[in-house]
Amino acid sequence: MRSTLIAALSLLAMMPAAFAQKTDVKGSKDHPLLPRYESSEIIRYETKEFDEYRLMVAPAKRPGGKEKNEEATLRLEGKYTQIAYRAPAQRSALEVFRNYEQALKEAGFQTVYSCDRNACGGRDFSLAIGSGSLYSFFGDQHADQRFIAAKLPRAEGDAYVSLYVVQHRAGGGPNKDRALALLEVTEVKPMEQRMKVVEASAMERDIVATGRVAVHGILFDFDKDTMRPDSKPQLDEIAKLLKAQSGLKVLLVGHTDAKGAIDYNRDLSERRARSIVEALARDHGITRERMMPVGAGMAAPMATNRTEEGRALNRRVELVDLGN
Repeated sequence: MRSTLIAALSLLAMMPAAFAQKTDVKGSKDHPLLPRYESSEIIRYETKEFDEYRLMVAPAKRPGGKEKNEEATLRLEGKYTQIAYRAPAQRSALEVFRNYEQALKEAGFQTVYSCDRNACGGRDFSLAIGSGSLYSFFGDQHADQRFIAAKLPRAEGDAYVSLYVVQHRAGGGPNKDRALALLEVTEVKPMEQRMKVVEASAMERDIVATGRVAVHGILFDFDKDTMRPDSKPQLDEIAKLLKAQSGLKVLLVGHTDAKGAIDYNRDLSERRARSIVEALARDHGITRERMMPVGAGMAAPMATNRTEEGRALNRRVELVDLGN
């Protein structure tokens, strides 16, 4: 009898944890860098191996979401994870936020920006964080909003956290009067390079046939015109082509995907094209007069900008025969 009672009590003790697992959305899990607030449920989950994310690092000053508040954001690229939690009943947004704040500190994160309520930018901030599919959970919940952006320096790539906590007051249903937490983690890393180096002979064939050739092996640090060291094999092949074809003069045209402002991308692509010209002249002895850097930005895509695969194809450099 005693052993049966002990077994029953043990089962009851385990029930809250089991219940929390069953109520999480299918396929979801906590992020390994940060645990959940005790007894919370995952109500939304998304992860992408590589994507762009804009981290809020200042108050929102205009309506229209992050797109209208770009100066208040930090552009990141890497593995992205989004987890929305519903805290247990009778827990305040402040209590949940303070627990996460302490957990971030203990995990070694450094605060980049933190705010609450109107200091964040009021409703404009709420709609910047809780837009689109997140609106029913976090949009228009600025009365008791709390936010922290934090960074964890790591040798394998820095990790950035965006944590937004609100007390859900609008509407009914299971979220009514509950504290909701939106955790977004971006683990900064270069995209896995799947493009092959185009050899000099293949570039020559394309230029003879079509007057141009696209190469994807010239790689840059995110949002910069600094070439990455792994660009060297493709740069060497371009130099080999230009040395073998001493009469060839080319436009070096930089292309971007469609993310970001048109003028900014045009300028970035031209700066990247100039850096290629400089490297070919400095490291390979190609005269600058044979190479003209041009920035096309997002104006001439070769694939859709709606997928990461398409955007990767659009980020390229083209050599265009000047014909003289």
